[in-house]
Amino acid sequence: PRSFSAAELVRAAPASLQPYLRLMRLHQPAGTWLLYLPCTWSIGLAAAPGCLPDWHMLSLFGVGAVLMRGAGCTINDMWDRDYDRQVARTASRPLAAGDISTFQSLVFLGGQLSLALCVLLCLNYYSIILGAASLSLVVTYPLMKRITYWPQLVLGLTFNWGALLGWSAIKGSCEWSVCLPLYFGGVMWTLVYDTIYAHQDKRDDIMIGVKSTALHFKEDTKQWLSGFSLAMLLSLCVAGVNCNQTFLYYSAVAAVGAHLAHQIYTLDIDKPEDCWKKFASNRTVGILLFIGIVLGNL
Repeated sequence: PRSFSAAELVRAAPASLQPYLRLMRLHQPAGTWLLYLPCTWSIGLAAAPGCLPDWHMLSLFGVGAVLMRGAGCTINDMWDRDYDRQVARTASRPLAAGDISTFQSLVFLGGQLSLALCVLLCLNYYSIILGAASLSLVVTYPLMKRITYWPQLVLGLTFNWGALLGWSAIKGSCEWSVCLPLYFGGVMWTLVYDTIYAHQDKRDDIMIGVKSTALHFKEDTKQWLSGFSLAMLLSLCVAGVNCNQTFLYYSAVAAVGAHLAHQIYTLDIDKPEDCWKKFASNRTVGILLFIGIVLGNL
């Protein structure tokens, strides 16, 4: 029996389309959620007191998250196709496996970025400029694993740009006393979940010379993750204070803290399947905070 899931939708697509859908990771939506959720936080915090978030803007950012995550994955696979062939988990990716050519992926990338530009042009001028500024991070992130043990930090700077963009899309500019703590909290969150993610591939990464925070932290990973989690929670509290959030918001922050504590306490960094499970559970973290923002605002 078929289940309704992103992976099932990709498998049901025409065979000629499947490599492109897998290239943009449509079958693995966890990353899209992690890109989208900081946008929802910012849009929710920018809503007028007593009002729901702007559903039109939430939908627009949802489409943008799918397109930009897909574009980022395409760029990543174009840079990493030779590395991906040497890693068991990534050897079946379309470019690494030869299912599509580099030229085809480049044309596909152009299509994704063109559609993402159409979404961006629906926003105000301030947000268009701010959104365009993130493209340099999208392009350069895949290179970071070759030169630094902190590529997860660059991913955090990239993935949480929506924490700035969501607010400006509603208000017309950024309120930095809210947006910067929210952005910093998101970056700390990315360091938590992507370090966990990187532990899946650490043996292969050592052999092929790829760097990550997982390799840098080694057996001290849980202490570092705890520090990042604490920094995230403090930043979210600062953002909440600066936009007059209510008790329900801080209750959600506490629930996020409990979820992260459970993740870190039960994490087995030497079991790839457990690392994936913990990584994917971070969607719940983001949704908890969004619910707290909406209820607190109401």
